[in-house]
Amino acid sequence: MDKVGNREILESIANGLNDWRKLAQPLAARYRATDAGSGGAFVGAVAQASVAAGHDVPEIRLGPGLVDVSLYSVDASGARWVTPKDLDLARVISGLAREHGLTATPDEVAQVEIGLDTADDATAGPFWAALLTGDAGNTVHDSVFDPTNRVPGVWFQPTDAHETPRQRWHMDLWLAPEAARTRIPAAVAAGGTVVDDSHSPSYTVLADPEGNRVCVCTAVDRD
Repeated sequence: MDKVGNREILESIANGLNDWRKLAQPLAARYRATDAGSGGAFVGAVAQASVAAGHDVPEIRLGPGLVDVSLYSVDASGARWVTPKDLDLARVISGLAREHGLTATPDEVAQVEIGLDTADDATAGPFWAALLTGDAGNTVHDSVFDPTNRVPGVWFQPTDAHETPRQRWHMDLWLAPEAARTRIPAAVAAGGTVVDDSHSPSYTVLADPEGNRVCVCTAVDRD
């Protein structure tokens, strides 16, 4: 599979794909529609354009006044990547959005992943894949993905074996960079604390008032 690196993806966003933002795996866009008819017509047009391009129909969520689109390609192992084909389809989708009178709001895209500290992902992975997706084989490298995206992905963060209790689960909230810049101070103002911002803007570790941690992630400064 011809994968596109993160830096090239960000360059493409800066040079014409500004409807889109890179999240953990996919390219994501959110469009605002003035009515259900225009949103529905746009979804149909995206499906037709995808088939015409020889691309799988992307993940599309049609809601009141909005359409979310998520683009990625899946390799033979089940891993998810952005490819040149995805970038090409993103350009087509942006054009279709304009034709149907939709407005891009890229600062509103988001993706939640769940991270688990584990010393043995080969053992933990099949359990969580079976529980969350119904198939113990839905493990890909260090992650669990539901092929139909019913549940968030789970990724396993390597750690030394340790005694419980210790927080082993945490959320990764992927945001557009411009959204992270306002979301982090808003969370701090609501009672949170910054635990580690040494890797910002790639990720910033926050904690809630009880010490539970979450990573706010962006695609910036990643390979």
